[in-house]
Amino acid sequence: MEFPEGLKYSKEHEWVLVEGNTATVGITEFAQEELGDIVYVELPEVGEKVVKDDPFGAVESVKAVSDVYAPVGGTVLEVNDVLPDNPETINDDPYGDGWMIRVEMTDEEDLKDLMTAEEYAEYVEQQKEDDDEEEEDDETEDEEEE
Repeated sequence: MEFPEGLKYSKEHEWVLVEGNTATVGITEFAQEELGDIVYVELPEVGEKVVKDDPFGAVESVKAVSDVYAPVGGTVLEVNDVLPDNPETINDDPYGDGWMIRVEMTDEEDLKDLMTAEEYAEYVEQQKEDDDEEEEDDETEDEEEE
């Protein structure tokens, strides 16, 4: 699994590429793998305000619908117009062509809460371990019920 250096990552599995005062946002490879094949993407309008940690859109996969949270606050400058007609682009290239929005950040302090690639890789490993433990617990409960 890939976690490119130079990006920042949120606990909700979004990535951020910061260029000056502009943040490009998408979901991580881990997030898209957890979701499975993405079939629909909902994005905000250009000019909309997004609030840090609040949902700004959603992705729907064959498994579930998930909100996508703003890792930084600001004004939407651009949305990826390819995604509504080709949502699978996120599965194919989550860190490239699968970007979702570009935001003019209102407060660079928002970036302080985000993780480096190394920190995010550790976070994902912990999440996987927790998921494995939950599955084992579920299996144990099922066996006990029988």
